[in-house]
Amino acid sequence: MTAILDSPVVARPGGGKNRARTRDRGLIVFALPSVIWYLVFTIGPLAAMFIVAFMDWAGLAAPAKLNGTENVSRLLDDDRVLTALKNTGVHLAVSLPVIMVGAFMLGYFLNLKLPGHRVLRVIMFVPALISLSAMGMLFVAVLGPTGLVNSALEQVGLGEHATAWLADPTWAMPSLILVTIWSGLGFTGILFAARLSAIDDEIYAAAELDGANHWQKMWRVAYPICRDYFGVLTMLQYLWTLFGSAGMVLLLTRGGPGEATSTLAWLVYRFGFRSPEVGYSQTIGLVLFVLGIVGLVIIRRVFRARY
Repeated sequence: MTAILDSPVVARPGGGKNRARTRDRGLIVFALPSVIWYLVFTIGPLAAMFIVAFMDWAGLAAPAKLNGTENVSRLLDDDRVLTALKNTGVHLAVSLPVIMVGAFMLGYFLNLKLPGHRVLRVIMFVPALISLSAMGMLFVAVLGPTGLVNSALEQVGLGEHATAWLADPTWAMPSLILVTIWSGLGFTGILFAARLSAIDDEIYAAAELDGANHWQKMWRVAYPICRDYFGVLTMLQYLWTLFGSAGMVLLLTRGGPGEATSTLAWLVYRFGFRSPEVGYSQTIGLVLFVLGIVGLVIIRRVFRARY
């Protein structure tokens, strides 16, 4: 009996490998539904976009046929696309830096935990709780010909400066940019506040001993620590602004006056649902897709870690 207990245990050849294979098969089985979902509802529509972009198709009830590069040739000669591309660039170039810099500063301010910071958190989060349609109605009431802004100008004796802000070719795009900033600033600031709260107070205390003020602690201490997170939020805000502008344009200006507020995302909706020219819409969608990828790559390189 003692001899049996004292005898060495002989491992079965290949036993560890078999267990590993069994475990891997189990993981594959559990991951399979997610992979199928991703292939069907993400890769599938993406591949379909590339196919439909080279088709002449007026909608679900209409016959579709391939038309080669006719949509591409039309896109290159379409002044509306060029105008929308310029408007998209202006929209991003103004709103994205303002949102990101302003949100980071608001997030830092919230972490100072001054009196009233909890109320400010709630106020900043309000735009995220308002639906897109409600937001559109709100700003029509604010920026309309008889809206809040014009009424305020008249009350202070500046009625001659009142205008139909959303219907004025000069002010329509700035108004759209203002709405974008208002809708994105608070929520992004809350996300920054969550990240900044993880920074040890001793780091700020050490900076204060070196004579750093709040501005220096914000940009020379907090920002380098959160640089990668800043880049992630910039990428997300870039995508939200690039692809999400169609909804606000639809509710506020419908691309007008003329083509003053027409963006690429709006043209995708316009040709896809209002014309309808689904094939041409997806050709513009390809341009939007390429801009999204290029923008993400650039932002990633700008904010990549440097250590």
